[in-house]
Amino acid sequence: MKKIINRKVYNTETAELLGKYWNGLGNNDFNYLHEELYITKKGNMFLCYSGGALSKYGESGYGCGWGTEGIIPLEPEEAYEWLEKNDCHEAIEKYFADKLEEA
Repeated sequence: MKKIINRKVYNTETAELLGKYWNGLGNNDFNYLHEELYITKKGNMFLCYSGGALSKYGESGYGCGWGTEGIIPLEPEEAYEWLEKNDCHEAIEKYFADKLEEA
């Protein structure tokens, strides 16, 4: 997927995939949710998503609902939180080592 947002090109074909989340449901399920976190060659992070009508990405109007897909640019802190929530430890250690300390 490719999208231009605020004069920046976000392209899943040229960016590095850092982590994925899928809720295990088929894409025809209203609760389907799939997310992938990427980093561009310039270090910008973004979320590529798709979701069913009842997912957090669902939209509705005129008495019906539908799923959507798209790209959301993320600030570094948002990307870190997404990686931590989804247990993407390798990406955290690679891109956020300066935020880590021994417990």
